[in-house]
Amino acid sequence: MRVYVPLTLPGLAEAYRTGELGAGPFVAYAVTPGLREWYLSDDIEELEYAALSRAALASLRLLAAEPEAPRRRVVVAVDVPDRVASADPDRGLDPAALGEVRVADAVPLAKAASVHVDAADAEADVTAAAEALPAADGGDDDAQFVVDGAEDHELLWFATQEIPNLVGRGD
Repeated sequence: MRVYVPLTLPGLAEAYRTGELGAGPFVAYAVTPGLREWYLSDDIEELEYAALSRAALASLRLLAAEPEAPRRRVVVAVDVPDRVASADPDRGLDPAALGEVRVADAVPLAKAASVHVDAADAEADVTAAAEALPAADGGDDDAQFVVDGAEDHELLWFATQEIPNLVGRGD
């Protein structure tokens, strides 16, 4: 199963340093039955993009909680055995949990398929979106518009060999 792990750049640097994603269990996003039902598509590429987008929103939440982190969303795509990732059946259709899975164990960073990161030109919108999250969560439509503005930026695709450059360790 392909899962999308939300991180920040410091989180990616830590995964690079330790060689592992998460200590387990940790939250990731995937094509779950609830996501399929919500998205109403059978196209696996569209569904995976929806899961990636959910992980990007989770990365934005991490940024909101980590004000010193560079304002770029980060998502790592990694393939794990199906038995390692599970969706909570009680939260399957909860809008806040769409696509959410729990990965039971740490995953070697070497298993990552790709890394997705905002371009530098997204930083202003991502910063504004991270600041607007609490108000958006409270139902403020203007704040939600600001949060949605971060989604206008496509995450860039990077090969895993590029991780040292992304985390500033060009070794």
